[in-house]
Amino acid sequence: MRKTQLALLTLGATVLAGFVTITPAAARDYPWCAQGGEYDYPGECAYSTYEQCQASVSGRLLFCGPNPFVAYGQAPQSRLQPRRRPRPIATY
Repeated sequence: MRKTQLALLTLGATVLAGFVTITPAAARDYPWCAQGGEYDYPGECAYSTYEQCQASVSGRLLFCGPNPFVAYGQAPQSRLQPRRRPRPIATY
């Protein structure tokens, strides 16, 4: 019984340590998008090369086009708002 508890505790600590060390993936704007029927504009922009995009859309009623955010230099800006400074409270 004691060995089982120790094994579970060790497993739990290992899993918890794994979650602590995970860093978020870097956002990346890919230059090619699968566009067409099932996708809204600008499409599924997840392809580094035109060939990758062509392989993905093959057999589907889709086509490949450039990612407009990358092509026209309109990559989304950070959505973080600057922090507001609180107003000083007037004392009477």
